[in-house]
Amino acid sequence: ARAKGHDYMTVVYDLVSGQLIWVDHGRTSNVLINFFEQLSPQTRDGIQAVSMDMGQSYQSAVRNALPNADIVFDRFHVMQNYSLLIRKERNKAFRKGTHDEKKMLKGTLFLLLKNAPKLSDKQSDRLDDLLESNKTLCTIYMLKEQLQALWDERNFDLMIAALDAWCQLAKKTRILSLINFADALWERRVGICNYAKYKLTNARVEAGNVSIGLLRRRARGVRDTDYFKLKIRQTSILETHSTIYPEIKLI
Repeated sequence: ARAKGHDYMTVVYDLVSGQLIWVDHGRTSNVLINFFEQLSPQTRDGIQAVSMDMGQSYQSAVRNALPNADIVFDRFHVMQNYSLLIRKERNKAFRKGTHDEKKMLKGTLFLLLKNAPKLSDKQSDRLDDLLESNKTLCTIYMLKEQLQALWDERNFDLMIAALDAWCQLAKKTRILSLINFADALWERRVGICNYAKYKLTNARVEAGNVSIGLLRRRARGVRDTDYFKLKIRQTSILETHSTIYPEIKLI
């Protein structure tokens, strides 16, 4: 998004080279299809996998334009969605808690979201106290650690099996938010577990998005979309055309 008003831009990178390929205004299926239509049939046929978040519009565009390519759902977006679940459950516990429970919960969100090895001893002790006092948050936290381990599996079949086991465990908790999350993951299991085939993530894209955000803030908001696209290109690569996909104009 270019701004909090949800003025979106679609940015496409080559995840092997890290090079920006294309940028355009909007986040609909048609926007991405416009990009694919600029590619030659040979280039489209050569694309093996596309890494993305779990937005339906991009999935539709890839399936229509690249029927032979695998979709890989970005692992960091999966965990980001789980972090939202943690945030909501922690906020719910705070709203419903007693005075002492609210005191225990205050300022603990970062403890629940941060990876355990990165916590200090003092932070770990406080997290332990919190988890001992709240069964729901304890369950959700433990499942977070197990969910992260999915991406360590060696191949697609093992990752599918691990995801199935995780989803079954989540459903047995009887925590509605976890059950719904597990159902959503299982529905998207192929795209999630395709990571094991390609080891692709959107890390390069997210880094580029940070740069775009900084560029927008320096410009104090940009209203001219074409100018903004030009500035993105200038800060990303020097060429007017992609050197990897010469048929693509970046603006």
